[in-house]
Amino acid sequence: MNLADREANAPWLPPNLPNAKELAGYLADQGAYPAGESPELLRVSLFMGSLMGDVALYDALHRVFAADYRPNAVHRFLARLPAVMRAEGSPPLLVITTNYDDALERAFDEREEPYELVYYEAKRLDDHWGSLWHRPAGGADVRAIESPNAYLELDSGAAIILKIHGAVDRENADRDSYVITEDDYIEYIGRSQVSQLKLLTSRMIRSHCLFLGYSLTDWNLRVLLNQIWQQRTLSARSWAIQRPEPDRSELSIDVERELWSDRGKVELLFAPLAEYIDKLSALVPDPQREPAEP
Repeated sequence: MNLADREANAPWLPPNLPNAKELAGYLADQGAYPAGESPELLRVSLFMGSLMGDVALYDALHRVFAADYRPNAVHRFLARLPAVMRAEGSPPLLVITTNYDDALERAFDEREEPYELVYYEAKRLDDHWGSLWHRPAGGADVRAIESPNAYLELDSGAAIILKIHGAVDRENADRDSYVITEDDYIEYIGRSQVSQLKLLTSRMIRSHCLFLGYSLTDWNLRVLLNQIWQQRTLSARSWAIQRPEPDRSELSIDVERELWSDRGKVELLFAPLAEYIDKLSALVPDPQREPAEP
């Protein structure tokens, strides 16, 4: 999603966010990763955290994600959906993301659109390790969700942004949280309380879902779906949008389609995300835009 507006071969510098390969390369440089070994994000981050400590790893990640990144067309499109959905009497928008940055939140702030923010606590030394934190719409302080099954404070009518792998807090680095190392992902499977947040999971099961840029060949997405839907298929028609890859084999594409079809009525589409969102935006009116002259 973060690469949608980025020009091909454009360098990773603000206002561009890094992709996984670029982030791995940056951490490898910061953490004296062994020369000659191919930097892979999960391993590089584990190496840096083990060698230099989690504080050094988190400081490096904060420098990356607290930089001045501007929202792109995808973020801005999602930020205008809540007003459209309110006008149609639909339930509030629920956005689930594995991204750490706050570009989506900034897009909501630009439109003065309220949202509830929920994110996972990945720090091992935190008393709330494995818990979820909630920042209410319009609020500055965050609160731990002590009893997910009984938590009703997300029912305000505002959109909900659920960051299942943690989040950057540009105002307070001590509140940063990142599921990024191999150990983090392993611990996340046993500790995450996302599936216990019944107020949201009940909605996920009944909703149409639009997956932007996610592949079921990524095991962490399969973990997420298994946690939320607990092996149940998606009952409502849904869509998965993936970037075309000319070098990808037909067998790989067939496996991908089969994995999605096993999840229910999920249609797999290959399209450049910026192009897809541009066409989708044309079908969804912007409530803040003046109507065209007749």
